[in-house]
Amino acid sequence: MEAREFVASLVAGGMAGMCVDLTLFPLDTMKTRLQSQQGFSKAGGFRGIYAGVPSAAIGSFPNAALFFVTYECTKSALGPLVSTKTAPLLHMFAASLGEMVACLIRVPTEVVKQRSQACPTLGTRKVFVETIRQEGISGLYRGFGSTVKREIPFALVQFPLWEFLKVLWSWKQNSAVDSWQSAVCGAFAGGFSAAVTTPLDVAKTRIMLAKKGTRTASGKVLPTLKNIYKTQGISGLFSGIVPRVTWISIGGFLFLGTYDKVHKLLL
Repeated sequence: MEAREFVASLVAGGMAGMCVDLTLFPLDTMKTRLQSQQGFSKAGGFRGIYAGVPSAAIGSFPNAALFFVTYECTKSALGPLVSTKTAPLLHMFAASLGEMVACLIRVPTEVVKQRSQACPTLGTRKVFVETIRQEGISGLYRGFGSTVKREIPFALVQFPLWEFLKVLWSWKQNSAVDSWQSAVCGAFAGGFSAAVTTPLDVAKTRIMLAKKGTRTASGKVLPTLKNIYKTQGISGLFSGIVPRVTWISIGGFLFLGTYDKVHKLLL
């Protein structure tokens, strides 16, 4: 990958991340509170829907930038080695690798953000300080495994589907897709991926919000899913699915559309 393409991916990815995270933050807050073990009302209800936004603002640019740089670099390096038929496998691998790298920034951001969303009276700074004081740096990475286990299946569905829909649309109109068309493809891919991975998102949220020393705080996804199913049934596993699908569908439109547009402008 050339230096110009690297910079374009970095800047476009960061701008796309900030655009989505800040625009759709209230929906993300509602989703977190619906998934919280204490319930929507006790977690804050509709009060303080921008609680935790400083954490999202700080982490969104480097998080998305890291993802797209890794994604595009992997595609650029391995692209010549694969055929058209095996291209989806490359997109799966590149997206999975991108998610793993991005989680190094995403997880601390998510921990502070979600704890602020679930306890809006504390404030982002206090949540950060208390997390460090009580749990150390490792506390900021609570749920790293569960986040990766959520993000990789999500990426395995979203990005190959996004790339496929763009190719299909391009073939149908016999020309390259515009940025708005890329955005529409991103909305469909994001919404579908969000729906099928909701149980993993619920488990991740419970693990991040759990009190230190509890069984859930150990970070084991399967026991957490089993416990949710045992106490709340299927509805518990899919709690928050409506705001999650809505948020990620709109987010997919903004995120991938913004990335595509800015990336083209910078090349």
